[in-house]
Amino acid sequence: MARIETPHRIRGTQDIFGDDQRRFARVVEAFDRVRKLYCFQRVELPVFEATAVFARSLGETTDVVSKEMYSFEDRGGDSITLRPEFTAGIARAFLTEGWQQYAPLKVVAHGPVFRYERPQKGRYRQFHQIDAEIIGAAEPAADVELLVFADQLIRELGISDGVTLQLNTLGDAETRDAWRAALVAHFEAYRGELSEDSLARLDKNPLRILDSKDPRDRPIADAAPGIDGFLTSEAGAFFESVTKGLDAAGVAWTRNDTLVRGLDYYRHTAFEFVTDRLGAQGTVLAGGRYDGLIESLGGHPTAGVGWAAGIERLAMLTAETTADRPVAVVVPMGPGETAYAMKILARLRADGIISDMAFGGNFKRRLQRANAVGARFAVIVGETEAAAASVALKDLATGEQQLISADRLVEAIRA
Repeated sequence: MARIETPHRIRGTQDIFGDDQRRFARVVEAFDRVRKLYCFQRVELPVFEATAVFARSLGETTDVVSKEMYSFEDRGGDSITLRPEFTAGIARAFLTEGWQQYAPLKVVAHGPVFRYERPQKGRYRQFHQIDAEIIGAAEPAADVELLVFADQLIRELGISDGVTLQLNTLGDAETRDAWRAALVAHFEAYRGELSEDSLARLDKNPLRILDSKDPRDRPIADAAPGIDGFLTSEAGAFFESVTKGLDAAGVAWTRNDTLVRGLDYYRHTAFEFVTDRLGAQGTVLAGGRYDGLIESLGGHPTAGVGWAAGIERLAMLTAETTADRPVAVVVPMGPGETAYAMKILARLRADGIISDMAFGGNFKRRLQRANAVGARFAVIVGETEAAAASVALKDLATGEQQLISADRLVEAIRA
């Protein structure tokens, strides 16, 4: 008979269990708790969209679109893409589902996203994100709201030490056009020294040269003109409002004037929460204002601002966890008492007591299991107990054991 080959986990994916899963759950639970404080509604979105949704919103020249998207043709001949991020899908839903009536719309989402990139610490080809967006609010207060939300989440997770908020402005459309022209002129003067990737970006996406990691590009990018010399008075006032709002809310920030977003629909605020505890790829949460996105998808000009964070990367920064321990473990003395034991177990759980059943092995091994999982009580049921509608309740901390009526079990455990 031919040997069956054991299936393997696909590279860049993960099976999340134990402490890793508990840290993961801690991030999601904190996110859900804090978003309620800030009155953000939860939305659920498809895992895949028409490829055009992401190609338009992320830009044809970005690495995500050109190199990292999981795109395929479905059986109907349509080009489909597994979502590489949430913002584009939320923007699409805002248009197609008539959510304009709810503007300003404050929503959050979380779940798996997919990018075909080189797996590294905290980065996978299927990973998970939390995402928060405000659509339809052009005021700086919306940016502040999202940043304070993010700051509180990081504090709730207990990971704020060593995490810094870096902030920059990309200006308004007039600012950006003037700055872009100056950058193109600067980079054109060094065309012969730029990397191949930066040459490709020079015509379509010159701002992205500023965050190139190629050592050939760094001296040229570092010498490029900054945005502050091109800021309109309106753009400067917007950024000042954001920084004053953060100061008023007690959120610490630092200016990083090299922080950019390459796509033309980004405006005004850009930000990243960064740490040195995750190696070279130190961003744990990032976002910005994207006032031109909805329009790029065919809608009316609509303001928007949002952020996203990798759940795995946030989870890696959180403290170790301990597994939930049952309060009580029901221990049937033999197979004949299993049905009665199930009845007791159902009663405990219905009354909100975390409980488990010790299956398998002889009675001694079942009792050992109750100790091994850290339970406080063993609820022992034998033939005598079943006949008398009672149980033997053993306190595993003290060794004391008492025979009580099954009707008094919950009361005795809570006492």
